[in-house]
Amino acid sequence: MSKTFVGSLPVSALCADTVLRVDPDADLWSVAAALAAAEVGVLVVGSGDDVGGVVSERDIVRALAAHRGVGDTTAAEIAHRELVWCDADADVADVAEEMMEHYVRHVLVERDGHLVGIVSARDLLGAYASGESADPDDDE
Repeated sequence: MSKTFVGSLPVSALCADTVLRVDPDADLWSVAAALAAAEVGVLVVGSGDDVGGVVSERDIVRALAAHRGVGDTTAAEIAHRELVWCDADADVADVAEEMMEHYVRHVLVERDGHLVGIVSARDLLGAYASGESADPDDDE
């Protein structure tokens, strides 16, 4: 069994296979319900290869703090459009640096021009907290 430093693992090893999405016209009630039901912190706004932005828990809090109506404010209206992307083969350490540089909690992961996942700061923290080394071939 070879041991690999966590930071050198490809970020795709930490991503879920499913990208959760919300319709651009979904109101904040629906967005909040989708986040809660999926137990995630961010949703992609759009469908298929269309990525119109992302909506996070923080975005909902900001909308509420600005007294936006939860029934008449849409996901598209509060979505972040300045997104940080990385390649699926990028090293975990490089992606962590990108998060710090851009002050974001989520990075979109692409392969061959297609969105294949999202990696969160929590995903990275979990990988680092699991130990200095990890064996990507170990199924335990």
